[in-house]
Amino acid sequence: MKRQRQQTILDLVRAEPLSSQTAILERLHMRGFDVTQPTVSRDLDELGLARIRDADGYLRYSVPEDAAPVGGVGRLRRLLGEFALSMQASGSLVVIHTPPGAANAIALVLDQVGVEGVIGTVAGDDTILVIGREGTRGRTVLSRLQAIQEQEEAG
Repeated sequence: MKRQRQQTILDLVRAEPLSSQTAILERLHMRGFDVTQPTVSRDLDELGLARIRDADGYLRYSVPEDAAPVGGVGRLRRLLGEFALSMQASGSLVVIHTPPGAANAIALVLDQVGVEGVIGTVAGDDTILVIGREGTRGRTVLSRLQAIQEQEEAG
């Protein structure tokens, strides 16, 4: 039942721009799923869905890319290409600025992909702090992130 419900959530989010858990809950009820809001919240978390601003500036849930190449690098390329407004290095850190609501989605994929030299990220609403490993310069991490972003723009 859980797998079927989660697949239905993915289908719903792909089919229409749903901006709230309440909207998803209503659609699930229409399809015969008797669930509560906390269940929907857990499902969204387990599926890795995040609310992002679309091109029109509206918040909506975004589905993780199912067909992303090798370790999700393809998805990271797309997210950086679309949402990274600026990236700057300082010491062993990199700061990435995004539109409001996009930082968490990028940080999640960045952590999942495991960019060489990065030990983790901290994300706010529109800013990501990328933390480099001991001895790894922020400029090195920045260069790796820019290379990923540029591959997206080129291909």
